[in-house]
Amino acid sequence: MVEFHSVLEERWSCRAFTTDEVPETTLRKIFAFAQRTASWCNTQPWQVHLLSGEARERLAKGLVDAVVSGAGGSDLPMPDAYVGVHQERRREAGYALYESLDIARDDRVARDLQMLKNFTFFDAPHVAIITTDANQGVYGAVDCGGYVANLLNAAHELGVATVPQAAIAMQSPTVRDVLDLPADRLVVCAVSLGFADTDHPVNAFRTSRATFEDSVVFVS
Repeated sequence: MVEFHSVLEERWSCRAFTTDEVPETTLRKIFAFAQRTASWCNTQPWQVHLLSGEARERLAKGLVDAVVSGAGGSDLPMPDAYVGVHQERRREAGYALYESLDIARDDRVARDLQMLKNFTFFDAPHVAIITTDANQGVYGAVDCGGYVANLLNAAHELGVATVPQAAIAMQSPTVRDVLDLPADRLVVCAVSLGFADTDHPVNAFRTSRATFEDSVVFVS
């Protein structure tokens, strides 16, 4: 039995997958575990579309076409800017990613090509689109964040690699069109799932974490 703290310490974001599909029985276990997520007043505002096969290919094509054409837009507000420590952490993660791929910081073409891989889900055979109920406001999105965290950890426990992707939410019009989402469903993010390509250098890099003292204040 894998201990919970080990899952938290060992889980990582995969950015190169094999084409092998995850057995449906395993996928069902992952989503059954994630469904146990706590939510405000037990509203459980998340809904998930899990795409595989032709549906996955159709969404990937639509996303790439939208990005290349300069289209975009998100259902939820995106940050106006990253400043201070948040900018520092973002840069550190980005530099480590590009370094693992031997991409120079000034190589805009290579960086753009790597960025586009977000929209083909880093070749993962499955992608889960997470949406929230528009009527639940910001706390619906907060509850979905808890759901996503549990989804990632449940997948790791069962040997399935994942990567959460806010980039997909930045193309919400395309997602809405492909999935025919009703107006009261807002795109929060995507989670790509599959088996890690362990030979790919991008999967060797890890992001760091601040100490808990940087985030927690004990008040007596």
